[in-house]
Amino acid sequence: MRRSPKDTEESTRRITRRGLMLGGAQVAVMAVLAARMRKMQLEDADQYRLLAEGNSVKIRLIPPARGLIFDRNGVLLAGNEQNYRVTITREDTDDVEATLAELRRLIPITDADAADILHDIRRRPPTTPVTVADRLTWDEFSRVAVNGPSLPGVNPDVGLSRLYPRDDDFAHVIGYVGPVSDFDLSKMEDPDPLLLIPKFQLGKSGIEAKEEAVLRGEAGQRRVEVNSAGREMRELSREPGKPGENIQLTIDYRLQNYALQRLEEESAATVVIDVTNGDVLACASAPSFDPNLFVRGISVADYRRLTQDDHRPLADKTVQGLYPPGSTYKMVTALAALEAGLVTPEETVWCPGYVEIAGRRFHCWKRAGHGHVNMTKSLEQSCDVYYYELSQRVGIDKMSDMARRLGVGVKPDLPMSAVKEGVAPTKEWKQERYGKDWLIGDTANAAIGQGYVLASPMHLAIMAARIASGKKVEPRLIRARDGVEQPVHVSDDLGIEKSYLDSVRKGMTAVVNSARGTARGSRIEMKEWLMAGKTGTSQVRNITKAERARGVIRNDQLPWNRRDHALFVAFAPIDNPRYAVSVVVEHGSGGSTAAAPIARDVLLFALAGGLPPDDAYPSSARAKAKELNDSLDLVDPESVQKPQARSRA
Repeated sequence: MRRSPKDTEESTRRITRRGLMLGGAQVAVMAVLAARMRKMQLEDADQYRLLAEGNSVKIRLIPPARGLIFDRNGVLLAGNEQNYRVTITREDTDDVEATLAELRRLIPITDADAADILHDIRRRPPTTPVTVADRLTWDEFSRVAVNGPSLPGVNPDVGLSRLYPRDDDFAHVIGYVGPVSDFDLSKMEDPDPLLLIPKFQLGKSGIEAKEEAVLRGEAGQRRVEVNSAGREMRELSREPGKPGENIQLTIDYRLQNYALQRLEEESAATVVIDVTNGDVLACASAPSFDPNLFVRGISVADYRRLTQDDHRPLADKTVQGLYPPGSTYKMVTALAALEAGLVTPEETVWCPGYVEIAGRRFHCWKRAGHGHVNMTKSLEQSCDVYYYELSQRVGIDKMSDMARRLGVGVKPDLPMSAVKEGVAPTKEWKQERYGKDWLIGDTANAAIGQGYVLASPMHLAIMAARIASGKKVEPRLIRARDGVEQPVHVSDDLGIEKSYLDSVRKGMTAVVNSARGTARGSRIEMKEWLMAGKTGTSQVRNITKAERARGVIRNDQLPWNRRDHALFVAFAPIDNPRYAVSVVVEHGSGGSTAAAPIARDVLLFALAGGLPPDDAYPSSARAKAKELNDSLDLVDPESVQKPQARSRA
């Protein structure tokens, strides 16, 4: 059928419109492709040229500077030093063994080290750099850098390594860092890529470990161009990382230095707390060790020397050591009895030298007895029978409840390693722990800080601070983070009647300052600094009935590790308490002879802000005190630099 001219014209119009639409779409697509090609060929040409040259753009992580640690005065306790090192990346070298052999011509690498390096390279991902050598001298580092073109995959690098300028003074508090180990990585579900950097340093103990997350910082990165041999040609871009936070401690470096030296060669610990705010001013455990040994890789001989020492230098006795508190615990028993209304301060108990409880004889330390004793005299002369009697009235539950209110049997919230909770025992605790019933004799033993009761020097310092202040003092070890002051936790009141606390304080004052006080020889003579305290001696062995009948063996006739522990707690000044102190001397025999003089001297140093005047000591002790102080190698404050810490406040 023949189409009309009108139909033909309409069909032609439709075809033309469709053709124009299709042509427009084709032009648009071509324009987009042309624009994309222009961007790739002109704007992104360098980037794609690099990618085309055998995957020659590499991303390298930049380790951040680890946060610094300062004392309360701004003195550097943990810093960073430059470290020249050399790494090798398996992906960037065709023959690792040949490259390593070339390196051994330039820098000292032993056969054993070379074997370890090859083992490490094979078990790491091919893209992970492995440290071949660190702590190189400038000459050694320069030789590697100059010979770089012939060492594919080798990268000379300048990093940072931890340094502890105060050596052993803060080893237990701050701890130390060390290279990340496979064991460290195995404990993490999604480890930070930073930890895969060769020889990256991770906190292993103390504040370094507890505050690792904030001290570590955040990694930066750089994009580098490498040639076909794996040598870095140029840096394309760099994004700096975020350094770790700086931490300021509450500890005073001079007091810490003095306290550690004052402990001399003893296996001992001392803690000083500011009773007004809970600041830990000194936290010394002796003997100590040099944490720099661990940063640099401790030798087998050095590690064996530390682990085989019977004085346990690696243990932080201030928070990890648990000891029967002995007679320093008698304030707990006294306060529990006073609060329960079961005794008055003036009421007396007869002490003939022993007491019969449940068919068993419990002895006082003074064989002839103390006669009639009230609360003040019981503390002054440390009468055991008085507290055996109170224990039968009060019971273990009230005693242990009071202990926990004073900080014993409660884990201190401190960023330190393996902080112990201690033991303030109850009937339920013994049944759960040992599957045995509580005995009346257990209560008698607990009343004088023996038996199941255990406390650390930190617990005892907290107890002394709470008795001195009447407030729930909580220890604080970190004063500020990057200049931001951390909160102080001191509640208004312990909930113990002031009159009860005054009765106990009166007894503690008599311990040190009365004519018959067990610590009179360690008193402070200056009236504005008078000290109150309590001696303690805790047995580490059982004394049999037969031995008691023929005469108890003297401590100085026993092997060192079977002698009694010596303890002392104190606070000063009496009228307006500022500092509380605890001292534990392992196997020191007697609290009055071994622990009290140390506590007195440490308190005097804190009160005086340095070595005290001679007239602060009893006249009979001045010559010995001067000789001792002159023999100490104390830090000179004029020689200590105080670098300025950056602040994010």
